[in-house]
Amino acid sequence: MVSNVSTDLTGKVAVVTGSGRGLGLAYAAALARAGASVVVNDVDEAVAERAAKSITEAGGQAVAETVAVGTAEAADRLVARAVDSFGRLDVMVTNAGILRDRVLWKMTDDDFDAVIGVHLKGTFTCARAAATWMREQGEGGSLVLVASPAGQRGNFGQTNYAAAKAGIAAMVRTWSMELGRSGITVNAIVPVAATAMTETIPAFAPYVEAMRHGRALPDFLRKGEGFGTAEDCAALIPFLASEAARDVTGQCIGIGGDKLALWSHPQEVSVAYADGGWTPETIAAAWHTSVGSEPQSVGIPAPKIPGV
Repeated sequence: MVSNVSTDLTGKVAVVTGSGRGLGLAYAAALARAGASVVVNDVDEAVAERAAKSITEAGGQAVAETVAVGTAEAADRLVARAVDSFGRLDVMVTNAGILRDRVLWKMTDDDFDAVIGVHLKGTFTCARAAATWMREQGEGGSLVLVASPAGQRGNFGQTNYAAAKAGIAAMVRTWSMELGRSGITVNAIVPVAATAMTETIPAFAPYVEAMRHGRALPDFLRKGEGFGTAEDCAALIPFLASEAARDVTGQCIGIGGDKLALWSHPQEVSVAYADGGWTPETIAAAWHTSVGSEPQSVGIPAPKIPGV
């Protein structure tokens, strides 16, 4: 059934962090096409200005704000730019991120802190600044945080990134409760797309390269893996920012290729009881035949490549 509630965002104002290129630019452009005015953000001034120009040349409204996301000061600048340029703020999309991939025993404090600072603290500071303004504005709003399959399932070599993205999913659930009475929805998008990160995955690389030369991705990727272009993921952002999603909050929603999915929240999947409580010995005796008989899997499943 198709909802009659509009996804038109005319008159709304959005900030998209890390939107100079890739997924962030696709999100910003999609919001602009839906009618929103957009603050584009990047750490590179030329990239941010070029991205904003591409939106305005396509008929949208956009301005650029060059600042590194992570601090409260950066978040305040982004909110202020939205209000100063367009008079209000309705949508905050926290997309900015970096990678410093290492296995645990090789990951430095700087590797860990840098990724946590941009992804997790950057999401926190930008969401806090936006929520504060939206509550004062008194007309509700939308926080759209960017999560990842790595944060849902873990991923080899990504201690820092997976931890940050898992924290973002937890913040979605917490903030949806805290901000509900203010009419502010809080959701996470879990995108899967051909980006600078995913194109390095050997199973995807030849198909991404072929896509650059005009060939469409095969169905086993677009449907089976939910893997496509950045633009494939972008439609979810204006939907979550619109009146059509006023009753959608606290959710982690996957999108990629032709696939749209709702991620489950962690929950108990198996329980056992012992009168008077457990000892190490009774846990060991019961584990493999009760609670631990079907352990949960970890990691992002490898792509199923036909013929391989």
